Amino acid sequence: MERLLGLAANYLGLGLEALALLVIAVGGVEAAIRIARLLLRRHAGEAERRGLWLGFAHWLVAGLTFQLAADIVHTTVTPGWEEIGRVAAIAAIRTFLTFFLDRDIELERRRADNDNAKRL
Repeated sequence: MERLLGLAANYLGLGLEALALLVIAVGGVEAAIRIARLLLRRHAGEAERRGLWLGFAHWLVAGLTFQLAADIVHTTVTPGWEEIGRVAAIAAIRTFLTFFLDRDIELERRRADNDNAKRL
C-alpha cells in the first residue's frame, strides 16, 4: 500500500510540475507577443507596459503555485531536510512575489481611479 501511495504521489507530482512548466511557458509566450505588439506601436503608454508586466507576473505566480503543490506532494512521500528546504524556499519566493504583485495591482488601481477622477 505504501509503495502504491508513493507511486501515485510521484505521478501526481510530475503532473503538477508539467502543469507549472506549461503555465509559465504560456505566460512567457503571451508576454513575448505583447512585447512585440508594444514595440510595433510607437505610442505605447506606461499603463500598457505596466499591464504587460502584471499579466506576466500573474502567470509566474500561478506557475510557482503549481510547483509548490508538486513539491508538497513529493515531500509527503519522502520527507527529508533537502525536500523540506526546497518547499520552504519556493513558498517564500511565491509569498514575496504575491506581496509585490498585490502592491503593484493596488498602485495601478489608484492610478486608474485618479485618471478617471481627472476626466470627470
